[in-house]
Amino acid sequence: METLYYCKMESKVGMLYVGVSEKGMVLLDLHGGEFLRKKPGDNGKSKVQWIESEEKTVAYVRELKEYFEGCRKEFSFPLDLRGTKFQKRCWQALLKIPYGETRSYAEIARQVGSPRSFRAVGQANHQNPVAIVVPCHRVITSAGTLGGYGGGLPMKEKLLRLEGAMQAHSGSLFSD
Repeated sequence: METLYYCKMESKVGMLYVGVSEKGMVLLDLHGGEFLRKKPGDNGKSKVQWIESEEKTVAYVRELKEYFEGCRKEFSFPLDLRGTKFQKRCWQALLKIPYGETRSYAEIARQVGSPRSFRAVGQANHQNPVAIVVPCHRVITSAGTLGGYGGGLPMKEKLLRLEGAMQAHSGSLFSD
């Protein structure tokens, strides 16, 4: 059984749960600790034991707090991303979107070599276990609207406003 560590953190967008392995961040949960309610092995793949540990998560929490204070634009801690090859390609593409900028689902699909797979890109974003750090909130529709977000559209809008992404778009981005 694998042991992972977590802590709770209050942020400008609500309560976040930070999850880490010995290799890096594996989870930034926006859903009120939903991952803790799953029994080990529920996903049929791996058995995981979560242990609350401020000590193991302190460096991650510090950088997240700096991000929410507007003092950090890039994260320096390691990631331990777990998903399919396609999901990981999408998540790597998301990591290349600069702070304060957005890309469309179609642009990400082209970037990962699957130009017609913008819906699959949307699903990969939805499955992103490390929201905010792997910035799926920076992906919008080709029409300039917000699209979807696992944490809800108000949270996506708050994150984009925090980063100043709204200046680069017409008002349509935030009129949903």
